[in-house]
Amino acid sequence: MTNVAFVALACGLIIGLGALGACIGIGVMAGKYIEASARQPELMNVLQTKVFLLLGLIDAAFIIGTGIALWFATASPFPV
Repeated sequence: MTNVAFVALACGLIIGLGALGACIGIGVMAGKYIEASARQPELMNVLQTKVFLLLGLIDAAFIIGTGIALWFATASPFPV
């Protein structure tokens, strides 16, 4: 395999594993939010604010990883 192939493989792994982690994290967080709001409905508004804040942070981490992977893909540091 060439260096370009390794860069492509690394970019795919960064994006794929980042998406997998973000999806699992959002799924677990949403499930816990539903459980907590079912147990104590009066705290639903407070919990909803925190859920949306964490949702943005989880998505931001995935989008930053995607940006770095695309940067690696286009800025190939290896001489051809």
